[in-house]
Amino acid sequence: MAATEGKIVVGVDGSDGSVRALRWAIAEAASHRARVIAVHAWEEPFLGELATKHEYESVRVECEHQAKDVVKDTIARAGGEHASVEFLVLHGTPAEMLLTAAREADLLVVGSRGRGGFASLMLGSVSLRCAQHAPCPVVIVPAETTVPD
Repeated sequence: MAATEGKIVVGVDGSDGSVRALRWAIAEAASHRARVIAVHAWEEPFLGELATKHEYESVRVECEHQAKDVVKDTIARAGGEHASVEFLVLHGTPAEMLLTAAREADLLVVGSRGRGGFASLMLGSVSLRCAQHAPCPVVIVPAETTVPD
């Protein structure tokens, strides 16, 4: 990262995993004088052929409003309001929007959702796609695990 001003992009979706990823990114940014940009991607639900243009626009506006609430809540849960975390709310699939946002970044940070047992060894689809296609280094923050007694 640049010595004076780097850029860390972190994917947030309101999950505990994304809160952990954002906390990690905030701590990393502090040690590198970098900015943190929390990115949340959203897509509107399919309304079908019978939906009017007005209904479609109304749903789109509501989805964007809810997406902003999700990202602001995630930032608050991670303590990011004290670290001046910036945010972007983008319309599109999560992996594609994170990869787009990461084009100008020094680092991309995403969470990993643990599912327990053998399944926990697998990455989520967004994490995997970001790890394979990101234009910058990627950190995948693992889910909290407990150590058996």
